[in-house]
Order: sequence, then C-alpha cells, then structure tokens
Amino acid sequence: MQLSLELFVESPERSLDFYRRVLGFVVQGSPSTEYAMLKNGEAVIAINSRSVLSADHPLRIDTGQRAGLGVEIVLKIADVEGAYRAAKESGWTVSDLALQPWGLRDFRLIDPDGYYVRVTSRHPS
Repeated sequence: MQLSLELFVESPERSLDFYRRVLGFVVQGSPSTEYAMLKNGEAVIAINSRSVLSADHPLRIDTGQRAGLGVEIVLKIADVEGAYRAAKESGWTVSDLALQPWGLRDFRLIDPDGYYVRVTSRHPS
C-alpha cells in the first residue's frame, strides 16, 4: 500500500511555491492552474484548486476557513537537519528543530492553507 495526499487549496501557485521551495518537492508532469502532482522521495502530494469542487462537495470550505483541521501531515526524512536548514533559509516560519520524547527529531510548520506539517527524522538520534 502507498499513500498519496490530495490537498484542495485556495491558490495552487502559492502551494506549489511552498512545497517546492520550503520542503524540496519536485513537480511531476505538467502542472495546470487547477492541478499539480509533487514528489519528494516516496512522498506524493497532489495540489488541487478548491474551485474545482462542487458547492455541495464534503471537502468544500469557505474562504478563510481552516483547511486540514484535525489532520497532521508527517513527512519522514533521512536528513532532518538539512531539511530544517532549507526550510529556515526559505524564510517560512518553522518551529525549532527538537528532539521528541519518542527519540526522533522534528520541526513543524503550517502550509499556506493551514495544513499542519511535521518533518521528522526516520530513526532515533
């Protein structure tokens, strides 16, 4: 089994910039103004424009509402220190890199639409 995420966002261009510049994802294929697929290692995230959802779609939210409430996106990475440096250098607001009680180091950030992202090491420090 593999997992791919489909995020419905207000501005696909802004989200593409975030996932590419801050987290190192690479666009797969030819992105459109409504859809793009991003990949980083085995992680796949599709960015969709919220505008494609019908008015009665269960994922539809109003502008200003917080997307992703109750969901944490966890990205496991071999070089969490390098990812942290790159995210900090991008200028995006990120938490400190911290050693968690369960033995992994991580940092957290919130994407342009309010999706909560934790970037974590794969193995205990």
